[in-house]
Amino acid sequence: MTARLRPLLLHTFLATWAIVMIFPFVWMLSTSVKPAAEILQFPPRLLPYAPTLANYARAFTAAPFARFFVNSLVVTLVSTVIVVVTSTMAGYIFGKYRFPGDSAIFLILLATAILPLETYMVPLYLTMRNWRWINTYQGLLAPYLMMSFGVFIMRQYFRSAFPDEMMDAARIDGASEWRIFASVAVPTAASAMAAVAIFGAIQAWTAFIWPLIMASAQEMYTTEVGLAVFQKRYTADYGAITAGAIVSILPMIALFLFFRRYITEGIAFTGFR
Repeated sequence: MTARLRPLLLHTFLATWAIVMIFPFVWMLSTSVKPAAEILQFPPRLLPYAPTLANYARAFTAAPFARFFVNSLVVTLVSTVIVVVTSTMAGYIFGKYRFPGDSAIFLILLATAILPLETYMVPLYLTMRNWRWINTYQGLLAPYLMMSFGVFIMRQYFRSAFPDEMMDAARIDGASEWRIFASVAVPTAASAMAAVAIFGAIQAWTAFIWPLIMASAQEMYTTEVGLAVFQKRYTADYGAITAGAIVSILPMIALFLFFRRYITEGIAFTGFR
């Protein structure tokens, strides 16, 4: 009896927890298509009587959300490409080569992952100001061009899933070390690179503190910053606020739904269970 009851309790708990986690998003989505009168009615109702997209139109007209979206897209795409390239190269070196101090250097690099942005935000900001990168895409990109966790994923992949025999065979055929990396190692690491790309994209898209201090001009706001400013200026327009929030999180939801397999594989490459 106990053996049968335990799975039932576990699945009941997981289902309840899933509902608790999903409900705020469902409520926000419902609010974003409700007329103002329905949003403020009591008792509240989950499903709208008369769904409307007017809140989305108002969000894009009351604030330049299209511009915010483009800014986030540029920062995310460029930083993701650079993160994948740097993580793959560094992970390959740490995973397949031995040199004096390699373990210590890797541990130091990995230790930087536990440092929050706030610990080095001030000197980084001063550097950006001296370089005149305030209100520029370069300034917005700066903290997201390297990801220690990405290096860790790629290093674990090359160490555990890319055999040395493939490198030896390529050397026998006369391939240079760079050719081995570019033509042999990289094509086999597509899944790991996709996982790094997903983590990098999520990191850049959801950033808030750094874009907030780097973008004083409205035309350089990202969606996260733009939504926060919009909330302060239009605190009573809950429909437009929730519509803007839906627009800002839909890309990450789509990314997760379409590429969740790579996220799972990325965790598997780290060796964690």
